Amino acid sequence: MLRLFAASLIFFIATPAFAENWPCWRGPRLDGSSAEKNLPLTWSDKENVAWRTPIPGVGHSSPIVHGDRVFLTTCLLKEGSRLLFCIDRHDGQIVWRREVLRCPLEPSHGRNSRASATPATDGRYVYTSFLRLRPKTDEDGPPTKPREKSPIDASMVPEMVITCWDYDGNRVWEKVPGRFYSRHGYCSSPILYKDTVIINGDQDALAYIVALDKRTGTEAWRIDRSHRMRSYCVPLIVEAGGRTQMVLTGNEGVASHNPDTGDLLWAFDGPTEQYVASPVWGDGLFFMTAGYPDYHDWTVTPEGKTVWHEKKTTAKKAAYVPSPIALPGHFWMISDEGWLSSFEAQTGKRTFFEQLGRERVLFSASPVLADGHVYLPDEDGVTHVLKAGGTFDVVSRNRLPEKICASPAVSQGQILLRTVGHLYCMGKK
Repeated sequence: MLRLFAASLIFFIATPAFAENWPCWRGPRLDGSSAEKNLPLTWSDKENVAWRTPIPGVGHSSPIVHGDRVFLTTCLLKEGSRLLFCIDRHDGQIVWRREVLRCPLEPSHGRNSRASATPATDGRYVYTSFLRLRPKTDEDGPPTKPREKSPIDASMVPEMVITCWDYDGNRVWEKVPGRFYSRHGYCSSPILYKDTVIINGDQDALAYIVALDKRTGTEAWRIDRSHRMRSYCVPLIVEAGGRTQMVLTGNEGVASHNPDTGDLLWAFDGPTEQYVASPVWGDGLFFMTAGYPDYHDWTVTPEGKTVWHEKKTTAKKAAYVPSPIALPGHFWMISDEGWLSSFEAQTGKRTFFEQLGRERVLFSASPVLADGHVYLPDEDGVTHVLKAGGTFDVVSRNRLPEKICASPAVSQGQILLRTVGHLYCMGKK
């Protein structure tokens, strides 16, 4: 009995309280929230750094964490090589790296990269998503119902490649769900739901969403989207209105589907053309922000009915790239130009509207909510930490010496921040 008690005590002491993985884009609930406690509030490149690992190449994908492993993707531009890294989360040492594919670089927007899609893991397998350009063959036809002329050379075919890896770095399967055409490049982060991997294929041609079996890559279901418009929105899966809903903006509208079957639950067109930011769920409402060619913030019920809607002609008051965050009673939204807004969830009333970073400094990363604080990195390399609530209360501004475009990840009392050249782990060792 004494030995059993001692063993139990050792296990209790060694297991961090509230430890939570960050397995995919925007974390375990797909909304940027974490149950972690005692996260660092201040740091620099010399203070509160558990480790720092150089990452070659260019990529805007976020790190993901499961147990003692961190996974991250990048692209070596000169070689056209897309890589997956496995990193030891205790000391930052690279456990292994694998070349996922090698091909010419696809055309891309200046704020995008060739490794923007965040991978996903279930603790046993890791799933990556990249675009591959391959030579066109006699069997390949033109794009299906293209919206506009593609900037990709007509001799090449752009195809989405989803790859499954085990934790030893072995390739388990690889599938091509379809082509992907967009003059802004590629970024379609996979998410995991039950036994499936779900990927958004909104593009400037016949668009689709597809679910693949996690173990085999076999197609479980496919949705043909009603419009043909590129977007980079990752679906949000929540229990809302007494049922499981997969809600996503993009493709010139908003739609909710049953994630088990892909069946449509509700949808509406508009209110604008292009979307990048993912929605969030809070206070019984979905909150969304979108910005091209005009700018909107709005909420809808679990039945798809609009509660309040704000349309603006200025990009300061809505977000295009960063996704919002849900707080109790409020929604926060950071615009690309660095203007932070807080809305009362039920009414849409702004409780504050403040510029967060330096003038003309962009925000690409999406915020993270943890332990009563919101973490917001900007492209200056500064992460702004604020108290979560309805007031503007800055706790700290923490600078790293490199640009940040990737969203943070949170796990085991630490914050993982990807800069243009490194992966930082902030917090206690």
